[in-house]
Parts: sequence; C-alpha cells; structure tokens
Amino acid sequence: MKIEDQKIRNIGISAHIDSGKTTLTERILFYTKRIHAIHDVKGKDGVGATMDSMELEKERGITIASAATYCEWNGYEVNIIDTPGHVDFTIEVERSLRVLDGAILVLCAVGGVQSQSITVDMQMKRYKVPCIAFINKCDRSGANPFRVISQLKTKLGHNAVAMQIPIGLETDAEGVVDLVSMKALYFDGDNGENVRTEEIPANLLEEAKTKREELIDAASLFSDELTEAILDEKEISSEMLYAAIRRGTLKREITPVYMGSAYKNKAVQPMLDGVTYLLPCPSEVENVALDMDKNEEQVVLESDSEKPIVALAFKLEDGKYGQLTYIRVYQGTVEKGSTIVNVRNGKKVKVGRLARMHADQMEEVDSLRAGYIGALFGIECSSGDTFVAPGINMTMTSMYVPKPVISLAIVPKDNKSQMSMSKALNRFSKEDPTFKTFVDPETNETIIEGMGELHLEIYVERMKREYDAEVTTGNPRVAYRETITQRAEFNYTHKKQTGGSGQFGRIAGYIEPTSEAEFIFENKIFGGSIPTQYISACEKGFKQSMAKGPKLEFPITGVRVLINDGASHAVDSSDMAFQACARGAFREAYLRAKPVIHEPIMKVVVETPAEFQGPVMGLLNQRRGMIVGSQDEGVMCVIEAQMPLAEMFGFSTILRSSTQGKAQFTMEFSIYRQVPQSIAEKIALDVAANKKSAA
Repeated sequence: MKIEDQKIRNIGISAHIDSGKTTLTERILFYTKRIHAIHDVKGKDGVGATMDSMELEKERGITIASAATYCEWNGYEVNIIDTPGHVDFTIEVERSLRVLDGAILVLCAVGGVQSQSITVDMQMKRYKVPCIAFINKCDRSGANPFRVISQLKTKLGHNAVAMQIPIGLETDAEGVVDLVSMKALYFDGDNGENVRTEEIPANLLEEAKTKREELIDAASLFSDELTEAILDEKEISSEMLYAAIRRGTLKREITPVYMGSAYKNKAVQPMLDGVTYLLPCPSEVENVALDMDKNEEQVVLESDSEKPIVALAFKLEDGKYGQLTYIRVYQGTVEKGSTIVNVRNGKKVKVGRLARMHADQMEEVDSLRAGYIGALFGIECSSGDTFVAPGINMTMTSMYVPKPVISLAIVPKDNKSQMSMSKALNRFSKEDPTFKTFVDPETNETIIEGMGELHLEIYVERMKREYDAEVTTGNPRVAYRETITQRAEFNYTHKKQTGGSGQFGRIAGYIEPTSEAEFIFENKIFGGSIPTQYISACEKGFKQSMAKGPKLEFPITGVRVLINDGASHAVDSSDMAFQACARGAFREAYLRAKPVIHEPIMKVVVETPAEFQGPVMGLLNQRRGMIVGSQDEGVMCVIEAQMPLAEMFGFSTILRSSTQGKAQFTMEFSIYRQVPQSIAEKIALDVAANKKSAA
C-alpha cells in the first residue's frame, strides 16, 4: 500500500428515497469544517442543502443529479458522491458506484430495508463495492435498529454486525455505545460537534457485552491473531478488532453497522471514523482495464501516480463554463497542460483547466493523482470514455445502462421554443445515457424516453427553466397498423385524356392476407397483356398504397398482391399511368377485403413481492393484459404478461402506488395483434377528431 493513497477514501452515499442521504452528507461537511452552517434539505430556510444545488432539487427536497465533494477527517482525505434515491435516476447511482471504492448504505431505522435499498444493493454487488451501513433516523417514533440489522441479513443476505448500540431511541436518543472501545459517546453543542466520552450506563452494560461478543465472533473468521487471542482469553485491542473487521468488509463478507440520527446531529462522527478505519483506499481495490492491442486482455491497474495515465469519464455536465467532465484517475497523474488520448476515437486532447468539485463550486488544481476524482473543462467526450497517456491503448469496461421504459411526445409552442428544445434535448441525452430522444417517422412527433414519469417530468421542467423552451406533452400516438382479413379481386382501368397523349392502363388480379411478410408482389401475366417494362411501375404503385390505408390512414402490413391480366395502349401507356392504375386497383379491392386495425403488443415482466401478486395480476387484467405465467423467486414473484402498448401509459405510477413502490417492470415489443371491435371504433373516432382539428 502506498503512503500517498492510503489516506484517501472514495465513498458514495446511497439508499432508498428519503432515508436521509443528503442530510447525512450535509452533517459530514459540517463536522469536517467544509461548510460553516447547516441547511435543511427541504429548503425551509430558503437555502437548501449544499449538495442539492439545482433549483428543482431545493424546491422538491429531492436529489436529482449526483453531486461530488471532498473533505478531510483526521488526516484522511474523503471524496464523497451523494446520489439520488428515486428509481427514475438510477443511472446517477450506477455511474457513481462504478468509480467509487467504498459506500455507505443508509437505512431508515423505521422503514428498514425498502425496495430501492434492494436495487442499490444489487448495484453495489455488480461493481463489488464494499460498504458499511448507517441506520439513520433513530430519533423517530418506531425506530428499531436491530430489526433493520435482521432485515439486512434476511432481505439482502449481508453478514451484518452492529458496531454500536443506541443509548435511548425515539425522543430519548442521546448517543451510542461504541462496542470496539466499550465507551459511551454523547454529542454536545448546538450541532452535536463536541463528542463526549463516558463510561457505559449500567443498564446497558450487559447488552453491550453480549453485542461485543457477537462482533468479535463475526470478526474472528478473518483474523488468526484474533482467534488466538480469544482462545488464550487475552485482552482484545481495538486495533486488532478493527483490522479483522476491515479484512471482512473489503471482501464484502461482513457489513459493519453504525447507527444514529443525522438530522439530530447524533453519531455522525463515529461513522466517519468507520469510513476511515474500514473502507478501502484506492490501491486496495482491484481495477481492471482491457488492452485493445492484445485482444482485450485484462490488465490490473496500479494506483501509482508514476505509471502511464488511465482515467474514466463517468459523468458529463453542461455548466456555466461549458462542458464539465467528471473523471476518476485510476493510474498515473493528469496534469495541467499534459496531453491525454480519448481511446474511443483516438483523439488527442490537451488538458486545460483541472478542478476538484464541491457540489456546484469548484477549486482549481494543477494535477489529479491516481485515486482522485476531479473534473476537466471544455473537453468533448461522452459518458464512459477512457482517457490514457499517448502510446497506450487500454479501455475501462463501461457501466451498465438500463433501457428506457416510458416515452412521451413533446411539442414546442413556437419557433423560438423549437430551437431551445433541440439544444436542451441534445445536452440532456449526452449527459444522461438513460434519456433518449428521436422523431417518430410515422407521427412526426418528437418523442422522449426515460426511466419513469418523474424522470421525464423533471427534464420537461428543466427545459422550461434552463432553456426557456415552452413545450406541451402528450401521450405518443401508438403505432397502429392496418391489414386485410380476406381475398378481394380487382379489375381497374385508369383512363385520362387531356389534349395530346393521355394516360391509360388496366390491371386485374387480387389481394389477400399473408403472415409471411409486410408486402409480397407476384406477377402472373402471360402473353404480354401488360408489357414487361411496366411491371415494376405496377409494383411501385401497390407499394405506395401500403404507406397509408384508405380506412384510417395507418400503414398497411401483411398483404400479398397478385396480378394476372391487364391492358396497355401503344401511345397513352406509361410508367406514371400504370402507377396510378395500381393505386386505384388497390383502393378498389382494399375495402372489400374487410380491413382491420392491429396494435403493438408488449411483453411485460413485473417483479413484485409475493404479497402483492393478486393486486398486480388484477392491474394487468384491467388493462387488457393476458397473463402468460408467474413464478416465485425467493421473496419476489415474477409475472409475465402480454399487454397492448396503448394501455401501458401511466402504468409505472399505478404499479408503484399499488405495491408501496416495491414492484418494478420491464417491457419490450412482442407482436402485432388485432384490436377488439369496441377499441377499433374508439380509435376511428379519435382519428376523425384529429383530422377535424387539423383542418
């Protein structure tokens, strides 16, 4: 381990919504003298928490974008990323955990392990991030930290052990007993900044001894020295115990649990000690890059500032100074004026300004060493790009990006808004890989896609505030299709006489439904009744007719056209005449072929706790869903169904509200299927109304 980085900690604070992540970060910054006044997250004092620097975050009292800062505690340098809790902003947690060495999993002493805690835990597992747990809100009525510890074991499979026991709970929360040093800690002063150490209260001594035995038992698995000391009944020192717990924590085989109340300024300092004692420094975490010159062979990076540079751009932000690129340096030193190469496109970039971030404030620095997190200015790149020293060709593995599940159509109010909207969409889709935007070729609407309705709502709101783009939103129109259900004959003559040569063509044959392809054209003309040079014009005319059905103007699919007779004129026949004739022939036969509307059917998979299986199935049935099957997987139940896309709008909100936010779903396109008669009539009325309003 190198002296230079053994005093660095890169940690993230992640948890379920409203567990107190941002409040905890605010207290950490206060106790490390990074800020000199504490502000409320809900922004009652009009200032809002330091880490929630966006106007919207202050108003709503939620975290939307992860924010980075750093502070010092007892000679250790701690880089912190505060992440959002809402499932809609899951990419922010994902990209933070990708570059961090350790994490604090915050849990509510009343709510315990909630659905988003499970998601965050899965993300930590994905990136093998060691963590300590902090049970917050011990001052709330109904607080029970030991119930939360047992949930950590049963629901998340953690080997959770208490590092402390509370001195009083709910309104009587006074402090904690430290089970390593066996001392009682109280927090005095206006903001709990003075830590007072006392002997353990007599009424808690027995419980403290029992819990310390449990802690020593769990830690002894990771240290022979500790096991020998137990067998020889020797005195167990704090250093020996911490060393054993640390070994288990780094392997992710033990989760030390701290407890307190960030809002009431209780027990945040001992948890900070836990971060410095138990979480890894950069050189203790194995980071792997792929060598592109050696067939993507894995190379273990060393947290050494003398080696060639390898750094990962994990987040982009369009700030007031242009594009800000957050990077984590894994190897080498990025210096002002040095040249680095973007591996994705091979472009050389000169490093201009370098900064360390403190929420939306920044401090300029001359270099960023291995193990540090900082930001580069004005560099064109994408989220997930790797920067290296010239001459090496390595890339870091990219992060997991979930697929968008919901979409909305947005329409700008006027031309000025149109310009602002395209600027905003360009920036947002670059910054956030889960936010996608495209123009629907069928409806010509701009569609935005994201992780949930809150996600899209926030972006629409940011367009208005940051870009002054007035937009209206609506459900995107579903991509319906028309098709025919029976065979119909046609025998159509196209005749037009307008001085000079006219237009003439006759085509006969039939159309019929097919499931093999969207459009099949067959030529069964014998004896040259239609000259060969006009056959392709006939096919072109029929194909043009498929773009818009005569019934409701939806695209037509699944039609086979066969022509077997016709007639031409030596002077008046032409390509144009036969194209027009084919269109007329198609129209003539189409309405006799009994057309119907088809709608897209999605394959929907819902994961829900078993107790909500009934209500979820009821929801799917109400929305014309067809349940294909369900199976139990541990405490969760997985239900698979086929649902019409038209019924999926607003589904995520209803699903969450009827399952206490514990269920989640994924959907993908499956097939097209005929729309029931009652729905078809409603669609026809909607189309007529749209035409009327457009006219």
